[in-house]
Amino acid sequence: MPENDPIKRLLAAIAFANDQAAYKELFMLLHGRLKQFAYSILKSQEEAEELVSDLFIRVWEKRDQLTSIESPLFYFYTTAKNLAFNRLKQQKRQQNPSPEEWLVQLNSIYFDPEQLMMTEEMMRQIRQAINNLPPRCRIIFKLVKEDGLKYKEVAELLQLSVKTIEAQMAIALRRLGKCMHLEIKELNISTPATKKS
Repeated sequence: MPENDPIKRLLAAIAFANDQAAYKELFMLLHGRLKQFAYSILKSQEEAEELVSDLFIRVWEKRDQLTSIESPLFYFYTTAKNLAFNRLKQQKRQQNPSPEEWLVQLNSIYFDPEQLMMTEEMMRQIRQAINNLPPRCRIIFKLVKEDGLKYKEVAELLQLSVKTIEAQMAIALRRLGKCMHLEIKELNISTPATKKS
């Protein structure tokens, strides 16, 4: 899962040294995820591929401006979303589709099969449970667990409240827990009482 620090390092190398190897590494790191995200909105592989190519051309053209971005992964997703919506408007196909209409495919599940020693059958059940999530819930789960965005970033990206993101993640985790025959209860987190000296 891409993190912001490696992306920032690559952007700095691109900006300050015109490092084409870093540019290629950034492309390889983000291309598949951004293409899949663009496809979820555009519903066309060709258009998604074009969009991501356009996005990376912009990255090279504006490379000196990208080093100050605090959360580059969020920046790339937001840019991809905006470019996709602009394409839809230009084609007059439809106004900005809601996240429920986005076609989301999960590349993998959040869990590392080697660490959890999952059987193939359990992996199939988890994938099925994820694919059976409601569309909004599925895209939120993907952005948080697979792509590593923060709840606040996902809320801003999808134009929802953070509370909605939290609620949708709770739904997703409960359904996955049922799939794995785990009981996930609501957690009441309270701060421990401070000891008096």
